[in-house]
Parts: sequence; C-alpha cells; structure tokens
Amino acid sequence: MKSLVKKAMRGDKEAFTRLITQYSSDLYKVARGILNNTEDIADAIQNTILICFEKIDTLKQPNYFKTWMIRILINECNQIIRRYGTQCLLEEFPEVPVGDKAMEYVEFQQLMNALDEKYRIVLILYYAEGFRISEIAELLHIPESTVKTRLSRGRESLAKEYGIDRKKESKLMHIITLQKEVF
Repeated sequence: MKSLVKKAMRGDKEAFTRLITQYSSDLYKVARGILNNTEDIADAIQNTILICFEKIDTLKQPNYFKTWMIRILINECNQIIRRYGTQCLLEEFPEVPVGDKAMEYVEFQQLMNALDEKYRIVLILYYAEGFRISEIAELLHIPESTVKTRLSRGRESLAKEYGIDRKKESKLMHIITLQKEVF
C-alpha cells in the first residue's frame, strides 16, 4: 500500500488509479453518510479524486493517504451542503438490493438519515470505516472528547429509534457492523 502511494506521489497514474479503485467503496460510504442525493455523492467523490490527483505531491506521509483523502471528501461534501443547502430538489428513493437483506437495508438507511449529520458521520467513520477516535478527531478537526460524546449520543439516538434498550446496545452495534457490507 505504502509503495503504491509513493509511486502515485512520483506521478505514476496507474498507481493512483489502483489506489482510488481500492478506496472507492470507502469514499462512497462516507459521502453517502453525509449527503442524500446520488448526484451530489458522485460530484463529491469526483471532486475529491481530482483534488487528490492534483495535490498528491503535498501529502507528507504516505501512511495517511486514506485519512488525507477522506478529509478532502468531507470538505467537498460540506461545500456541496453549503452551496445547495440541505434541501433536495427531487426526493430520491433508495435502490433496494435484491435478497433477504433488502428490508434491513432500507430500514438502516432510514435510521441513519434520521440521525443528525454530526452523529451519522462519526458513527460511519468509526464502525463502517474502522477509524480510531483520535483519527476521527483529526479528520473532523474536533477534540477526541467530542468524538466520544457524538459516538455515545449517536448510539443512544439509534437505540431509541430502533427500539433497543441501552443494555442491549451490543445488538445495535452488531447491526451497524453488519450493514457495513451493504452500506
């Protein structure tokens, strides 16, 4: 991985393409956690890839490529929200995957959309993307204590929405982790 990043930093377009391909689902998950409109998600990802390509030589440590790229994506998503606001011109219905998990997926999407964005993004980064609390704090430019608070409040909010007693919270976290595959 590190060698791919170093090659991309030296201008190897094939290495950069392989990196983006490897992280494309991560980019989508994070953008989907912030934005609701498919076109906005695509725009944010496209802008992020372009910025990363143009500025990869400014990356100081190859180990932090993913963190650097996700930070750029979050900034792009926030720019889209500022530009267009939270109002959507067309209400989109999510495409329901075929299979037994279809209803769970739709319910999970509704639950995540019901959450305040500040809780949703922290939960996605922590559970779906596997970032540590310190990394999330760095990505979002907030203190670690704020990340912990948002994780806790996000869990509480999800548990309340899902109708799960706080004592059975591990069931809720298991559901979030399982949704990682389809989200």
